[in-house]
Amino acid sequence: MPSLENSVTVISRSRVFPDQKSTVVDLKLSVSDLPMLSCHYIQKGCLFTRPHLPPHALLSHLKHSLSLTLSHFPPLAGRLSTSEDGHVFLSCNDAGADFVSAAARSVRVGDVLGGTDVPDVVKEFFAYDRTVSYDGHNRPILAVQVTELNDGVFVGCSVNHAVTDGTSLWNFINTFAEVSRGVGSVTRHPDFTRESVLISPAVLKVPQGGPKVTFNENEPLRERIFSFTREQILELKALVNRKRTWTVDNGVEVLGKQSNDKINGKENGKLTEMLESLLLRNDAVLSKPVEISSFQSLCALLWRAITRARKLPSSKTTTFRMAVNCRHRLSPKLDPEYFGNAIQSVPTFATAGEVLSRDLRWSADQLNQSVAAHQDGKIRSVVADWEANPRCFPLGNPDGASVTMGSSPRFPMYDNDFGWGKPVAVRSGRANKFDGKISAFPGRDGNGSVDLEVVLAPETMAGIESDGEFMRYVSKK
Repeated sequence: MPSLENSVTVISRSRVFPDQKSTVVDLKLSVSDLPMLSCHYIQKGCLFTRPHLPPHALLSHLKHSLSLTLSHFPPLAGRLSTSEDGHVFLSCNDAGADFVSAAARSVRVGDVLGGTDVPDVVKEFFAYDRTVSYDGHNRPILAVQVTELNDGVFVGCSVNHAVTDGTSLWNFINTFAEVSRGVGSVTRHPDFTRESVLISPAVLKVPQGGPKVTFNENEPLRERIFSFTREQILELKALVNRKRTWTVDNGVEVLGKQSNDKINGKENGKLTEMLESLLLRNDAVLSKPVEISSFQSLCALLWRAITRARKLPSSKTTTFRMAVNCRHRLSPKLDPEYFGNAIQSVPTFATAGEVLSRDLRWSADQLNQSVAAHQDGKIRSVVADWEANPRCFPLGNPDGASVTMGSSPRFPMYDNDFGWGKPVAVRSGRANKFDGKISAFPGRDGNGSVDLEVVLAPETMAGIESDGEFMRYVSKK
């Protein structure tokens, strides 16, 4: 395949303003928003086959639809501002969003989907490449780039990461698609209240010239999509949950098998009853076996494969970070449509030796425990820790032993019919990518399938591609 780099030509740039004037007051950035000021704008977009509209009519239609959608999401047409006392606000001042028309007529949909690695041309489908979120003080919060391909179109959104997380971004994109499709009334109404523990009096001190990203933007990387079917994920989950560990309050662990397993040809139900009775007679509190989720099973599989491929010393501490949505974990809960960042990074630590010498269930269980413990009290302690030392989030992999999982297979990425069918693929730009950055997408087929966008050093990628345990579950199609 010939090189597709520099295949995208920008045709025009314009500013789109909300259809109606905003009535939303200035929104104070939260403890989850402020650390993102040093991160790139989020870049996510959808690939479609050719729409029925001619290009000029399509662009006019999408610009009008964007204007209507911005009236429901006034912050995306605003700008950042910093008060005299150092607090950063999002001013809903109707300053507008950028709209970019581009063409890549030598690029076909199959070029984007084909091949092993994600082609570099995808990075050209997004505006604001390598723009840091702090720059939202003097440039739009949102840019939409519509790129015409030979036989399709790509709609790419770049949005300030100090203003939205993935939940808020996909709520916006879903609404944008609804409006474009002609739905009578939108189904999502963002919540702009700022009344939770995430709103803090603490001030983030910004260095002269603004914060910078905390990772090497120019390191050599490979990026590949690994797909997992529903059947493969269920098989993996069944493997991980084949053995159950019951934990009692005195620290004793009792290994049990599922009740339909057989021991010496007999059902083990009686054995289970005896164990329970024995434990209870000793005043022990028996907790039910914890089922590891499909996604945690998949994360554990990846953690092991990457750790193995990196050839780390057994004593080296590895970290698997997962972005966790705090909306439903806080007490009181935030509105599911809360607009802004409501995420925290949940780390799980283990030595390379532990990850590789224990079975897959062990790694999955460590991830499960970390996420399960991240409830209201833990969230508040993270907030208090940040307030004691306000800082930007140190995104990256400085020790060469970290994996960072972002996005979510639960995001409604394929619920984006702009009027000519659902996307054939979802892709992201160059933003916030470094060795060990993983993004989880739902598979296009839905029904529990998952795509993992994996970004790794070239030698590490080669390692997981030849990893039998990992590749066994990867879809071959």
